[in-house]
Amino acid sequence: MKILLVEDEEKLASALKRGLEMQGYTVDIVSDGKKALTRVSLHRTDYDVVILDLMIPSMDGYEVCKEMRAQNVTVPILVLTARAETETKVKLLLAGADDYLVKPFSFAELAARLRALMRRPTESLPEVLKSNDIALDPSTRRVSRGESEIPLTLKEFGLLEYFMRNPGKVVNRDDLLNHLWDFNYVGFSNVVDVHVKNLRRKLDREDPESVLETVRGVGYRLRA
Repeated sequence: MKILLVEDEEKLASALKRGLEMQGYTVDIVSDGKKALTRVSLHRTDYDVVILDLMIPSMDGYEVCKEMRAQNVTVPILVLTARAETETKVKLLLAGADDYLVKPFSFAELAARLRALMRRPTESLPEVLKSNDIALDPSTRRVSRGESEIPLTLKEFGLLEYFMRNPGKVVNRDDLLNHLWDFNYVGFSNVVDVHVKNLRRKLDREDPESVLETVRGVGYRLRA
């Protein structure tokens, strides 16, 4: 899924982005509070989680968190802080943060907390997503159809997870591009169609009717 990382320490931000992308996430980086608030306000449906450092320029993490909630932005927020006092933690939670992580932290703990946050969508979803005979487990990154396991690339897995979280809904190409590629993506315009074609080929196998329906001129729909 897609993450907005708000962190002004360049080395830490780069290391986290690299690690998270290896886990299959798409990551955008913003280095100051005001830019982060603007980005989230304008693109609130593009992100699944915001990782927000507490001490950032122009507007600190506490104020960003508080203002996001005031604007009814509901995306989960995980705050990174070097301050371990109970008072700070309580203040962050009251401002609208969903979780916090005290620096220094292990990447394994960060990844585990992100997975926990993503299991708390607005509408409760099971840990293993299922649609007809397709099953997808976000925690193990395994996909199967019937009794057969299907190996997918990170982008194919991300596409399928997005479709399975929106079964029966028409998903347009811009939504997929915004959700699964980072904000600065520059590349060929049919990148979504190419990945969907590859995903469809792996899922369908011998089935004459594809589980991924093309809605001409709009996008795609997973047959529910």
